[in-house]
Amino acid sequence: MEMTTTKASALVADRRAVCRSVASFARPARRTATHVVKFKEIGKQATSHQATTAKLLSRRGYAATEPNKPLSPFTHSVGELGPSEIDIKVTHNGLCHTDIHMAINDWGVSAFPFVPGHEVVGIVAATGRDVTGLRAGDRVGVGWISNSCRCCSNCIRGNDNLCEKGYTGLCMFGQHGGFQETCRVQADFAHKIPDGLDSASAAPLLCAGITVYAPLRAHVTRPNMSVAVMGVGGLGHLALQYARKMGAEVTAISGRPEKEKECREFGAHNFMIWNKDNAAYKSKFDIIINTASSDVSTTELMALLKVDGSLVQVGIPGGGASMTVNLQDLVFNQKKVVGSIVGGRADMKEMLEFSAVHGVKPLVETMPLSKVNEAMQHVLSGKARYRVVLTSDWE
Repeated sequence: MEMTTTKASALVADRRAVCRSVASFARPARRTATHVVKFKEIGKQATSHQATTAKLLSRRGYAATEPNKPLSPFTHSVGELGPSEIDIKVTHNGLCHTDIHMAINDWGVSAFPFVPGHEVVGIVAATGRDVTGLRAGDRVGVGWISNSCRCCSNCIRGNDNLCEKGYTGLCMFGQHGGFQETCRVQADFAHKIPDGLDSASAAPLLCAGITVYAPLRAHVTRPNMSVAVMGVGGLGHLALQYARKMGAEVTAISGRPEKEKECREFGAHNFMIWNKDNAAYKSKFDIIINTASSDVSTTELMALLKVDGSLVQVGIPGGGASMTVNLQDLVFNQKKVVGSIVGGRADMKEMLEFSAVHGVKPLVETMPLSKVNEAMQHVLSGKARYRVVLTSDWE
């Protein structure tokens, strides 16, 4: 389904206007059926660049070769660059807890060996013959989703994360992620990084950022809604920033009182200590975003919701965790429990622009990629503040 030039221009203008707004309520307008154009139609005015791949056939990286083992140096080979693909000279990788889940096969979906990394930022090194929206030298980022069918109703609306045929994760099903020198991806799943974002800040936004931005965008529908963020870590500290910039009244929920000062700096108006202040905050929130990677009582979280409130689950505890819902609370108070998985290409572009305009940035620690195993242990220890970014140090 093709999109007319007038409609496309209007949609682009609308998104740009939204992200340039500096009003206290900065939530983007609800998107209607936004059509994502076919690959070859992207950027028709740009000049196509033929790839040269002769020197890019052997790739170095760090791979998980079996569950519960440290990542190790890994070399693999790639063929000729496909017509719709690009090669990215990787400069920065966000280290997401999902990379660790995948490396230890905590979710039972990993295919070994594989190169982790799905918060990838780098410079376009080569482009396939049909790529017209990007050129060598562009700074781009790639997140969790690396491919989709592009033709189902959800993909057409830009919701590739809900592809009816199933999307491809960057480091799943035999794909190799960003913990390597050069990463090959489908060009239309690579996003230009706005000038207002440095690469170390941009990397975690490609997974952590979109994971919390997308549900907030969907559920924050008016100014001054009461939004709580459960868990103030890599996801939560970004959710606090986005919710504040969208004009919500923001409460941080944590079991660690020492986090209050930082939470307020991230944008929280209020700070609730979990299992201590619960009674005082009963029926207080329109929305709760649960970012916790540990198993938290759904019943206790739902008790904090107002009538007709929504609990949005984005954290995924390991070990096959499940939730128990109080059906009387759910039905009689018309509450909602929903899940959210990252975001599609339309939301990703919008999130990056919103972050650049409104100054939303993760708090990061940088470590060289060669120290990836130490970095993973640092994350597992709970000492990371708040995201770890690996910088390429290939010789």
